[in-house]
Amino acid sequence: MFPRPVEKASAGVRWAYKLSLPIALFLWLLPLLAIFMTSIRPASDIATGNVFGIPSSFQFFQNYGEVFAKTDALQYLINTLLIAVPTTIISVSLACLTGYALAIYKFKWALPLFFLFVAGNFVPFQILMLPVVDMSNRLEIINTVPGLVMFHAAFQTGFCTLFMRNFMKALPFELIESARLEGVDEFKIFWHLVLPLVKPAIAALCVLIFTFIWNDFFWASVLIRDDSNLPITVGVRTLNGEFVQQWHLVSAASLLAAVPPVLMFFAMQKHFIAGLTLGATKG
Repeated sequence: MFPRPVEKASAGVRWAYKLSLPIALFLWLLPLLAIFMTSIRPASDIATGNVFGIPSSFQFFQNYGEVFAKTDALQYLINTLLIAVPTTIISVSLACLTGYALAIYKFKWALPLFFLFVAGNFVPFQILMLPVVDMSNRLEIINTVPGLVMFHAAFQTGFCTLFMRNFMKALPFELIESARLEGVDEFKIFWHLVLPLVKPAIAALCVLIFTFIWNDFFWASVLIRDDSNLPITVGVRTLNGEFVQQWHLVSAASLLAAVPPVLMFFAMQKHFIAGLTLGATKG
């Protein structure tokens, strides 16, 4: 007597899900829609209070063209690429090496070192501001793109090591032992055997770290002072003048800043999902 009510309940849940999903999606996209509408409306609309209504005229090409023609948004985007790409490469590369060592080699300090990497992820980064600024001043790397890259790489390597070590730990150790018995060099085992097996995890990690660094605002505000070295997340605020608020340009630049991480996610979506689900069905 129970199957029929269960089927009705299941059907009701499915219909509720189908109805709530578009509503939730619309609410989630509503801020982006509002920013997009602001980015294509003329400045006169904002001055007259027409912020959420239909634009009096659509100036998509004018506003987005003005962002590149009359502001330093292009330089900010280039700076962000110069920060995010090297940081991602350095962090993930070091994490693959340290993750391999902590996962494959058995030595006395392997577990304490791993716990050290884990503990570093729980330190609130705000409390590191003064020591990092002081160290950057002493090393004369403050207000430079390489200095920010080195800091981000050092800070992100802990999380990346935790990520890669766990994936490599799940690999069958018999593969590595058999390669060693065949006399294969240790670096070749790492390069030709281990890395291909964790390629989905590396892709997922690259997407995550690239997005983290691209969207960074706090450390870019603390360590970069010259406008010429600012990333796009901080440089957007310079588009507003001292007496004129150019919200249409700020909105356009903000949407442009969101494009590269989205493109990277869609370009590596297959590998990203495979990396996150790697080992989910093991056993």
